[in-house]
This record gives sequence, structure tokens and C-alpha cells, in this order.
Amino acid sequence: MTVLRILALVLAVGSFAGLASATEEHLGAPSAGAQGMPGAQGTFEFKPTDWTGMGTSSWWTDTDGVDPGSAGCHIGRTEDGTLSGRTFGEACTEAGLLVESNPGAEELHKHTDDIGHPDLFDCNAWCTGQGKASGMCVAAEAPPCASSAICSCQ
Repeated sequence: MTVLRILALVLAVGSFAGLASATEEHLGAPSAGAQGMPGAQGTFEFKPTDWTGMGTSSWWTDTDGVDPGSAGCHIGRTEDGTLSGRTFGEACTEAGLLVESNPGAEELHKHTDDIGHPDLFDCNAWCTGQGKASGMCVAAEAPPCASSAICSCQ
């Protein structure tokens, strides 16, 4: 991995992590796709780094749905499904939780005020729920996003 790609990954994960850790105490219920899954902590409000502001809506699809074991990419669309050129990946928070985008894979959905509501997952709890000994959040690739993350199980 080139130095530039590593720097981009650190900056992307760090900015997502700062937002997630700042809002973790204000969690909503887990998304429909995460409900009942081991390690699901709930959702929080997320503004992408290129946030378009209050009163605007954005449209998105997600490459992996709610799947902590797969690195996902949220891909910006228009209301009719055309690519908009925007993306953001999943990430690890400073507390080691996975920021897992939702809803289902390839489901076109709206972010009112350009604000998403990803799920937070405790990877150790998710991995032990999968029958593994332990787990942790780690950076991963999920093109076309510059960076993403997964729950890595042992």
C-alpha cells in the first residue's frame, strides 16, 4: 500500500472515528438489518465530510448491507439511481467499534438533510456470536471507497 493511500485511510478513519465517538452516547435503536445481531449497539447521526447541508436530501446505495464481516462502501446516487460521484466507507471508531452502513445491499435510500444513520457494532461481541473466539475492528478496502473497515474474527 502506498504512503498516500495509507495516509488517506488514516485520515478517513480518523474523521469518521471522531464523529462516532462524539455521538455514541446519543444512540438510536439498531437499524432493521442490525436488530437482533450480536454486538449491535444502535445507530447515530453521520454527516459525510462533503455534507450538503440542512434542507437537502441525498440518495445512496450500500455495497454490503448490514454485514460486519464484509467491508462496505456507501455510494452516492441521484433519486433516479444515477451515480453522483460521492462515497464513504465504513470505519473503526477510536473506541474500536465498527461503523457499519445500512440498509440492505444495493437498496436505494434517502438521507434527509444529507445525514445518514449507520450502526455501531462491538466486533468482539459480533465475532463471538459467530462462534469465533474474539474479534476486533480493522481497516479494509472496499472500492470505490478510499477506505472501509470490517470486524475481523479470530
